[in-house]
Amino acid sequence: MGPLTGQTALVTGASRGIGAAVARRAAGMGAQVHMLARHKANLMMLAGELAAHVWAADVTNESELATVLGQLGDRLGGSPDLVVNAAGVFETAPFAETSVEVFDRALNANLRGPFLVIRALLPAMLARGSGTIVSVGSIAGHRVFAGNAAYSASKFGLRGMHEVLSEDLRGTGVRATLVEPAATDTPIWEPMRASGKGGFPERNAMLRVDDVAEAVLFAATRPDGVRIPVLRIERG
Repeated sequence: MGPLTGQTALVTGASRGIGAAVARRAAGMGAQVHMLARHKANLMMLAGELAAHVWAADVTNESELATVLGQLGDRLGGSPDLVVNAAGVFETAPFAETSVEVFDRALNANLRGPFLVIRALLPAMLARGSGTIVSVGSIAGHRVFAGNAAYSASKFGLRGMHEVLSEDLRGTGVRATLVEPAATDTPIWEPMRASGKGGFPERNAMLRVDDVAEAVLFAATRPDGVRIPVLRIERG
């Protein structure tokens, strides 16, 4: 038994990093976990450990995502009780060297993807009068860093979209939280190290994925009537 016993949770980007940590913690709290990511093989490894359900879809592919979320809704008879948007990409480059492709990838995965997920699942949450949406933002959504134009644009945009959503949800029984962690030790940093790019904190000085997952589930398990619009966390 746990605080999420009897509830359903959908976690995007659940095959690794923060998404995988959130899925583990949600399952440990008693939730029936539904894991969504692009690569089914990666999901299956963790899903067996958690007795979770697997949904293979790319959050940047509107038609594919709509099909999978429709199937999820049919299985659940509505929307999940908890939706966690943890899918995302991270690429850096000086502004003058940032390609349109890199910029579009960031916006599609980090901003448009969460919009598509929320937009598909929110109507049933509103009709039910309950549910929690947690989106994983970043320190880069409120603080600027050189060489970070595409990622910052996507995370600043996510914060703006979330703030409107939060206002729209007042009095509906549905809650939304934006969790904005500082640099977190995930596989997302491996290409940066391999490329020899500097200027990043050492990984052992970063937040752990479990720290961020704990913040996500803290927001999701507050009593009814308690809203946490934004939760910013950093390494102490």
